[in-house]
Amino acid sequence: MKLTGKGSIWFNGELVPWEKAQVHVATHALHYGSSVFEGLRGYPTADGGSAVLQLRPHMHRMVQSCKIVNLPLRWSEDELCDAVLATVRANGYGSCYIRPLAYRAYGQLGVDPSHCPVDLAVIVIEHGAHFGAEAAERGIEMGTSSWRRMAPDTLPAMAKSAANYLNSQLVILEARANGFTDGIALDAQGHVSEGSGANVFVVERGVLLTPNLGSSILQGITRGCVLQLARDAGIEVREVTMPRELLYCADELFICGTAAEITPVRAIDRKPVGSGSRGPITARLQAEFRALVSGAKPDRHGWLTRA
Repeated sequence: MKLTGKGSIWFNGELVPWEKAQVHVATHALHYGSSVFEGLRGYPTADGGSAVLQLRPHMHRMVQSCKIVNLPLRWSEDELCDAVLATVRANGYGSCYIRPLAYRAYGQLGVDPSHCPVDLAVIVIEHGAHFGAEAAERGIEMGTSSWRRMAPDTLPAMAKSAANYLNSQLVILEARANGFTDGIALDAQGHVSEGSGANVFVVERGVLLTPNLGSSILQGITRGCVLQLARDAGIEVREVTMPRELLYCADELFICGTAAEITPVRAIDRKPVGSGSRGPITARLQAEFRALVSGAKPDRHGWLTRA
């Protein structure tokens, strides 16, 4: 996602020009990763506006993430929602990516963050297909990473904390160096966890499987949408402890996330998944997801909030 360098950013309660939203080099979060963020998508509406997908669940997760990592947020869930909508409206993009960020600001240098205030910003940029236009149909190639996800007593995987994403950076950098689009990390016990920034789903004999919350995954908002759409379609869903070898035996494999949406995986560790192309259940879930976010079908679950 390339930064535009233009538009307005919501910064501690007011909209400011892009170039004015700056922080000091002594900001605590720069040194110690003391920040929490979210990623949301806005989808174009028929009249040229934008509708934000799963606004309330995203902002609820942000509040919970701050609670988990002891980041005292000064804004309520309602105020976070208002800030996101105000920033989307101010920038006027139909299709956009939205990044709220709460972070320990300038105050005191040292590991203890207690004397650093918490600031909040909301960034909005134009955004289209994350992996390119062809990936949604052709799929991507992924590799199993040598980097493990955090053990449950090291860093809290359920918090969308910036500190966790050094692990994600290592996963995707290794994957790209090995010729893959992205990587899939295992948890501390060697079970399938998630991608660098997306949840993992496997289809085996018509059943949809995904790693459970005990596998060091982020409880993805799009993951929740996929689970709901699968149940709507009468597809059996199981949240499981997933062995690595199941990836090689899968009939279908896909990842999902705010940026990735629903993206098929055509090969893992250079082994073709199923027939080596997008499978029917993946295609069915993709089509239903697109129909709902585009307005082609009624928003039956109330997932969209008009900005």
